[in-house]
Amino acid sequence: MTDIPSTALKGESKPHHLANLDFAVLQQCIHCGMCLPTCPTYDTTKLERNSPRGRIALMRNIAEGHLDVTRAFGEELYFCLGCLACETACPAGVNYARMFEEARADIEDAGVLRYAKRDFVRAVMLRFIFAHPLALKALGRLLRLYQVSGLEWLVRKLRLTALLPADLRELEPLTPRIQPDFSDQLIGPVESPAKPGYRVGMLTGCVQDLVYPHVNRDTVDVLLANGCEVVTPAAQHCCGSLHAHNGELTLAREMARKSIDDMERAAGSLEHLDAIITNAAGCGSHLKHYDDLLEHDPQYARRARLWSHKLKDIHQWLAEIGITPPQTTGGSQPSTINYQLPVTYHEACHLCHGQKITQQPRTVLKSIPGLKLVELPESTWCCGSAGVYNITQPEMSHRLLERKLDNIAKTGAKVVASANPGCSVQLEAGARERGEALEIVHPITLLARAYRKGGEHS
Repeated sequence: MTDIPSTALKGESKPHHLANLDFAVLQQCIHCGMCLPTCPTYDTTKLERNSPRGRIALMRNIAEGHLDVTRAFGEELYFCLGCLACETACPAGVNYARMFEEARADIEDAGVLRYAKRDFVRAVMLRFIFAHPLALKALGRLLRLYQVSGLEWLVRKLRLTALLPADLRELEPLTPRIQPDFSDQLIGPVESPAKPGYRVGMLTGCVQDLVYPHVNRDTVDVLLANGCEVVTPAAQHCCGSLHAHNGELTLAREMARKSIDDMERAAGSLEHLDAIITNAAGCGSHLKHYDDLLEHDPQYARRARLWSHKLKDIHQWLAEIGITPPQTTGGSQPSTINYQLPVTYHEACHLCHGQKITQQPRTVLKSIPGLKLVELPESTWCCGSAGVYNITQPEMSHRLLERKLDNIAKTGAKVVASANPGCSVQLEAGARERGEALEIVHPITLLARAYRKGGEHS
């Protein structure tokens, strides 16, 4: 099932994570091939090894001891986007996400991809910056200073980026705009509507906190308008999704424990919350599996199960409780958002494939009077962001971004709703590169605007 010769896969390292994975997970794949046309890498290369089926065959052989973890295997698993479109297509219910993370953990333990620059970047970003909230915010403020001081403009004007190494030069246009205020400056520890009916915890994320803190503020406003008291821990740790997706499962478990502790300190107990809300698709897909991540932890297993039970994507939660329709100031007529051009919706992979949430965001958008939703061709096709994929695999990432932007252009929409910060950063960078005036906006922000226009505020 693979184009990688077995001789290239033998003799480098023995697996640990895949070998200890429940074999029933590895045996789910029936090799039917229904995943093939949904896989962006296979669609591009038409090579079996670049398909979910081919990768699963490799992982199974490694777990059974027929093959060893090698550099060729490592490169293949990091060529995978982890978009999970294969899970949606699979008739056998294959848990590709679990195998994918365990395989990458084996790759990192084996050290088959190690070299000095990669080790340095991973140590700084995964084990320091994204493991310590204060370090992440400090980096954000430094980047903000660089952007607003005029230094960024001068560097680009003088084309000093040409002096950077090629990989950094390609990354520079992707730099997101850091906002002046972060979530803890915009959101109070506890905010209550006039007539609370629910009590929820609010997760503010990492990239979301630095680049789109207004989306977090909008989410709280929408929750208030829908009768929810909102508890938001001021100091929140990274959820650990970046760590888990990049083979750092031990650190991902540490981040999960800290996230649970953060919310328990703020709310008193997880039992005191009706739901824990996330508005970032990639984070949400990982957050919902804390129960699997901590299933063998005697101190956290029960709390992790409760966490996963209560974890809700914001669109999912609103659909469950029923969305309060936006009203005019007088409360008698619906307010109207008059977009001159239609709105289209890009489906983040880890929302539609990872969490199987597709209709709820559309329900949110359709609840906004005056908003015309135009369906996006290939709406569930990956935009190429995929966590840090646009950094590690820039060529394939850019190819997918161009395909996504071409499909957006077909809709005629100048407003694109996107519910994942990584996708939003990717789409904004692509629009800038093309010189297109696209507004990339979270569906919840559009709903919050309608509430504000209608005079509804808790």
